[in-house]
Amino acid sequence: MPHATASWLVDNTALSFEQIAEFCGLHILEVQAIADDTAATKLTGRDPVRAHELTMEEIEKGQADPDYRMKMSKGPEQVRRTKGPRYTPVSKRQDKPDGIAWIIRNHPEISDGAIGKLIGTTRNTIAAIRDRSHWNIANIVAKDPVTLGLTTQRELDAAVAKAAKAAGIEAPVDTRLEGDREALLEQLRAEREAASREDAGVVESDGGFVDPFKR
Repeated sequence: MPHATASWLVDNTALSFEQIAEFCGLHILEVQAIADDTAATKLTGRDPVRAHELTMEEIEKGQADPDYRMKMSKGPEQVRRTKGPRYTPVSKRQDKPDGIAWIIRNHPEISDGAIGKLIGTTRNTIAAIRDRSHWNIANIVAKDPVTLGLTTQRELDAAVAKAAKAAGIEAPVDTRLEGDREALLEQLRAEREAASREDAGVVESDGGFVDPFKR
């Protein structure tokens, strides 16, 4: 969940947009949009420290040095599940349709069998949600299954990678910065610096600074 992770880092750290964008694999403008609350949907932040993807030591290094690039933690070895359906706590079973809908919408390349193993559900349920014949379809809202606690990010990433490989899908290459990367970054820096000066109650005018309360 790169966008949710970026949202958490923006809200809880002093890392630069460039550092967050590089760590999360996002375009810097996407991080800017998240910080400005201009993203299409309100994101629920995801703590990468609790997810064992980033350590506080790495965050502190990044905050101390804007040029530092944080490294993702390997994280604890995942416990391999034995054969059989995945156990889902009763309190979370009602969230399964939302998680299934999210995978169908965002990763159509994943097969129904893989979704069933990932979330612990039946092919009939998946098919009903896919063709919108599910008895509760009016109340189903697509939500990330990792956020819902139905699976782990590593298992979801593995399923996506396996399905993409089988379908011959290549990861998209972001070329939006080609040719004007430095100019774009400089513009964003200038905008952030101007916003910081305004927040501090200082406005630049005619080459000098004036106190807005003395106007």
